[in-house]
Amino acid sequence: MTRQTHIFDATEKVLGRLATKVATILRGKNKSNFTPNLDQGDFVEIKNAEKIKTTGKKMENKEYLYHTGYPGGFTRTKMKEVFKKDPTEILRRAIFNMLPKNKLRKEMMKRLSIS
Repeated sequence: MTRQTHIFDATEKVLGRLATKVATILRGKNKSNFTPNLDQGDFVEIKNAEKIKTTGKKMENKEYLYHTGYPGGFTRTKMKEVFKKDPTEILRRAIFNMLPKNKLRKEMMKRLSIS
């Protein structure tokens, strides 16, 4: 099985629409011989992630939630703060959450490179 490399330019693209296309390719659903229990996806490179666009007021209102597991360990981080720290992280999180929640997800994410 040979894997192709798909290159996307994120300039002025909407976050969710780009993430769904990338998740489909990483999973291998764009191929005619798709099998849910096999990892047959391709490599994906995304360029210009810092120029990605969000719709509405997501940058100000959307929050990423995290809990450490300890009492009082609940943290909220606004999308704007995450984007300022690392612009590739919001795209990586969107794609990660669109992939199936099983053992194949980590292997699929290894084929993703964002710059």
